[in-house]
Amino acid sequence: MECGGGGGGGGGTDMNSVPDGVVQHVLSMLSNVRDVAACACVCRRWRECVPYLPALFFPRNAFDTVAAAGGAADDAIGRMVTSVERLRELVIYCPFSMARLPDWLAMRSTSLRVLELRLDAAAAEKAEDGGYLDCIGLARSLEEIRLWGVSLTSAPAWGRLDRLRVLEIVGAPLEDGAVKDAIAACPNLTDLSLLGCDCSGAVSIELALLERCRLDFLGASNCSLSLIAPRVESLEVQGFTWITLRGGHSLRRLSIAKSTGRVCKVDIGKLPDLEHLSLRGVQWSWAAVTSVLQCARDVKHLMMKIEFCGDFDALQPFPEVDLVDFFNSHPNLCRFEIHGAMFAALCQKNSLKNLDPRFSIPCLEEVLITVRSPLNAEQKLNTLESLVKYSVRLRIMVIRISQMKNCHDAADDFFEEICKFKYMNCKKVRVE
Repeated sequence: MECGGGGGGGGGTDMNSVPDGVVQHVLSMLSNVRDVAACACVCRRWRECVPYLPALFFPRNAFDTVAAAGGAADDAIGRMVTSVERLRELVIYCPFSMARLPDWLAMRSTSLRVLELRLDAAAAEKAEDGGYLDCIGLARSLEEIRLWGVSLTSAPAWGRLDRLRVLEIVGAPLEDGAVKDAIAACPNLTDLSLLGCDCSGAVSIELALLERCRLDFLGASNCSLSLIAPRVESLEVQGFTWITLRGGHSLRRLSIAKSTGRVCKVDIGKLPDLEHLSLRGVQWSWAAVTSVLQCARDVKHLMMKIEFCGDFDALQPFPEVDLVDFFNSHPNLCRFEIHGAMFAALCQKNSLKNLDPRFSIPCLEEVLITVRSPLNAEQKLNTLESLVKYSVRLRIMVIRISQMKNCHDAADDFFEEICKFKYMNCKKVRVE
């Protein structure tokens, strides 16, 4: 069957008049296997374009439950992979049998560049041993691997994947030794992401070409990170108690967080090119906070959302922070976002003792402050006034009143004073 014309005598052209190259280009934009199957049924000419498709995407609902359970889904995936001779990208989100994966990868080992697999827990449990990911090593030309729901408790026997640039693993239980061996098999990574993973112990990573790294570990256990990456430009870490970074001279964006437990130590060295810094968590050692701030003297965007300090389990408030010393130590600060405890530390009785008319905050343009308590109301208002007065380039200050307990008149009086402050500086100050 050939592609039919546009009947009706309107003089329009039919699909047969479109050059083969144009048809192939248009159809090459398809990746969802349902769309590919529908187009292949239109006519022989379109079906002959299937071998030139660069990508196949099997969504979660690509097959019904009966087909998946009976093995028909595996057969269909095999037929599609067989028919696409120049397959560069294979993405499988639907349930499939791990026993069939080696055949598919071996079939397209020379052309395949991107592999993304989403495995449910049942698929991982059905694997006879921990080597069910070993077959990935058959595709020696892979440049990107993304794995969802896998288990990396033993090192996969991938061999050496020298062409691999991107590795992303999501939602996996990890063993530190397995992580180290898996990464060692990919020495030329530029992008590494371990997201929503569960691991305890010491994670050690050394990658000479790494540029972007995201490590998001779950749980309240104490886990340490040692990272050697001389080219890293963006680093996001979550869930580590001890952090050591070597070679961060090119780092431009750094985010450190721990939603449960305590951050005890951060050793990162000088960060001369750092532009964005985010520090978040329930409890940090004050030594860890000051260590990071001292290494990031030239930071331009700073976000601090740390609730408490303390070197032990007891939660402690922040010590006093001298406002003048803080901004003199960070002269390039352009955007500053502070929450609760850090703002309170800037509002202690001695925080403004070094203010004089010659002091200025030269680069600050935006400030976002979250206030949660009416305590020390006078000091907080003085700090707000000082930020507006001495920030010569300030464009906007946003004050967020969040979770303030209205158990006595102090909260109402403080909020009234905040509103007066906003009225007096209506062009720059906004209250949320």
